Amino acid sequence: MPTTLTDLPPASLRILAAAPHRLMFFIGATNVLLAMAWWALWLIDLRWQLFGFESPAIPAGWLHATIMQYQVLPSFIFGFLLTVFPRWTNQPALEKSAYVPVGIGLFAGQALTLLGISAGMSLLKAGAVLTIMGWTFGLALLVRVIVQDGGKTWHATSCAFALAFGLLGLVMYALFLFHSDARVMFVSMKLGGLALLLPVFFTVCHRMVPFFTSCVVKPYRIVRPMWALGLFWALAITHLWLELRHAYAWLWLIDVPMMCLGTALLWTWLPRGQRTPPLLDVLFVGFAWFPIAFALYTVQSIWLTVTGEFVLGRGPAHALFIGFFGSLLVAMVTRVTQGHSGRPLVLGRVAAFAFIVVQLVAITRIVAEIAFNAWTWQAIAALGWLLAFTPWVVRSGWIYLTPRRDGVPG
Repeated sequence: MPTTLTDLPPASLRILAAAPHRLMFFIGATNVLLAMAWWALWLIDLRWQLFGFESPAIPAGWLHATIMQYQVLPSFIFGFLLTVFPRWTNQPALEKSAYVPVGIGLFAGQALTLLGISAGMSLLKAGAVLTIMGWTFGLALLVRVIVQDGGKTWHATSCAFALAFGLLGLVMYALFLFHSDARVMFVSMKLGGLALLLPVFFTVCHRMVPFFTSCVVKPYRIVRPMWALGLFWALAITHLWLELRHAYAWLWLIDVPMMCLGTALLWTWLPRGQRTPPLLDVLFVGFAWFPIAFALYTVQSIWLTVTGEFVLGRGPAHALFIGFFGSLLVAMVTRVTQGHSGRPLVLGRVAAFAFIVVQLVAITRIVAEIAFNAWTWQAIAALGWLLAFTPWVVRSGWIYLTPRRDGVPG
């Protein structure tokens, strides 16, 4: 698969730009391998000193968090939302000239960021600026759809609010690059995980998991309580506020109800007494990581309250990032890719392999926080991520570069 957009022949570029999900998913798929290849090599060098890498201009862990939260996953998010917002609001699909600049900005932003890891601060700054430009353009497109809809579609509004928080976090990252202040970077990283990614993934699940289930399970009653979406936002913002104040001992007051909310929705949505296809099963397994992650946050917070010891480290966060976000990335993107390329709605062996390995990677990364020789286990988890996603990315990339099987445009 070509590694950059400029490597593609003109015919492939036209096909790639035929729909927002094609372009943005291709960019995200490319980015996910580039970003994790660097991170895996960095962790290997940190553990075994094989390559002699020099430290980047800012801490590598901060760069890893920024790239994954603001460049890799948002490429998929924008690809999905630019496709479904018009469908959710019964409006025409977006024109090519509208969404292509979004992809260019996000792809160029990450490319310069990765180059800036070794080349220096000037490229990191340019990467941040280009990412902000692409993000702003994409958010403006989505907000325009919401305004034309009159704000009636709450799932669209919820996602737009999350992307606005993401833009704020991106701006704070850029401010950090120009005026080094660790407090600003801390806020940026927390916004990316808890005010951007978590609300987007939860909102999309709230809308799409019952819908997808109803397509294959008959009879099935779609349950989407809007109070659950409102309660989620209240809990998520409060959790964010407590983390920003380093009030980790009090997080359990928020995370217990968040865990219960996720468990209740999972139980409500699960079909009863029927066999379900793997493409649907992975959605439920992926969503199950939501209450699991907040159960781990709860244990961490209560243990801190009782003993004064901070255990599990970044384990709860990686239950969210790898377990919840990573699993649903494979599940949702595979479904959209299959359906929008005229292929059968099946999981397939490649995606199944990716999904299973992601589960193992999530467990490994959580265990790394309490295991002896943690850097070794973190490096293994990063290599596992590459093992999971490489075949999936190659197959998906080929689909995005070729016409639909059913001959339908798009």
